[in-house]
Amino acid sequence: MAGRSGRTVRDLRRANRTAVLQRLYFDGPLSRFELGPATGLSSGSVSNVVADLVADGLVEEAGSVDSDGGRPRTLLRVAPESGHMIGVDVGETRVRVELFDLTLTELARAERPLEQQRYEVEVIVDHIRSGIAEVLAAADLAPERLLGVGIGVPGIVERTCDRGAVVHGQTIGWDAIPLESLLRDGSPLPGTVPYFIDNGAKTLGQAEMWFGAGRGARNALVVLFGSGVGACLVTPEAEHGRAVEWGHLTVRVRGRRCRCGALGCLEAYAGAESLLARWREEGGSVPGAADEETALTAMLAAAYPPDGTAADPVALAVLEETAEYLGAGLSDLINLFQPERILMGGWAGLQLGSRFLPAVRRHALAYALRHPAGKVTIELGRLGPDAVTVGAAILPLADFFARGGRRPDPDPESPPPAWRTALQERVPR
Repeated sequence: MAGRSGRTVRDLRRANRTAVLQRLYFDGPLSRFELGPATGLSSGSVSNVVADLVADGLVEEAGSVDSDGGRPRTLLRVAPESGHMIGVDVGETRVRVELFDLTLTELARAERPLEQQRYEVEVIVDHIRSGIAEVLAAADLAPERLLGVGIGVPGIVERTCDRGAVVHGQTIGWDAIPLESLLRDGSPLPGTVPYFIDNGAKTLGQAEMWFGAGRGARNALVVLFGSGVGACLVTPEAEHGRAVEWGHLTVRVRGRRCRCGALGCLEAYAGAESLLARWREEGGSVPGAADEETALTAMLAAAYPPDGTAADPVALAVLEETAEYLGAGLSDLINLFQPERILMGGWAGLQLGSRFLPAVRRHALAYALRHPAGKVTIELGRLGPDAVTVGAAILPLADFFARGGRRPDPDPESPPPAWRTALQERVPR
């Protein structure tokens, strides 16, 4: 039966279960007494919901604490083994696949380097499939126990009725690739296990907002600095995060050609791929057969010699120019969105790290308007190189929360995943 608000009793029960699960997940362990004010539910509702969640194996006891003159209060927590998720990062140098328990503790991982074949669709699909099979075997976990597989990819993700998630990745040569249907064809997973595919910068942003340096912020930008650059914008109007194709902002008219085909994009000056290309063009000794991560390490060592010898002036100049382009690009985001925090992640951002960030910050604040620049902090992300896989695994986790701790509907005609609603609820505090 539906009430005046249109919500049924089933909807209310699901919402109550979601509220208790989320508070235990982010703030637990908590007692039943503490869950009341934390969720806004009555003590009777809390008792009923907790009893259901314990019976379902989702919540377990976690010790006790003394109360004021009464019996000790039992603490409750989310049971780690009550659910499992896989996160996949289709990155620029490798495909990383990680298996997590419900508390996002890593149980197994597999990595597949990307070399000459780079983003050949068949290669990527095979890497994801084999990586999933490898981590499940390593943890001896039945595929049916998965809540889902989250995948972070470069490009724009479109959700279609007939082909599932379709990826438009112009910079990597993907033109409307039906990635979800390709993965399902010959998948090692049963059809009841859902895939959740989204932009990699957005999954990075979601991880930092839930568990990293963005926690507690209402207005933030999380920047992915790798071979290219991208960003995730989180605002009160877009609390679930919105991928921003920041790397294709034009920073120089008739400038360098970007890998997207246009001229003068930020990515053509500020991505690691272009940074190394400019070092090479200026006469820098870039290791010939090295991958981008190794080459960037060599460039950093040349610019900032660990043994105290003289720095390579060419490497230093290219890094400083890159910092200025990044800072100028960030100033546009500051002026447009007025964030309270900007966080820089991605493998190149983390590798350049604290040596590079002060110059980026200096240029960003110099180019931005004074008022929004005076309110923003610019820092490194905290979650390291696994942030995209963690963020990808959050997608099935958020769907699980939105369903009140129920597994996905096995009906292929069921409504779209509920994870979008869950990500809109800013549950971390």
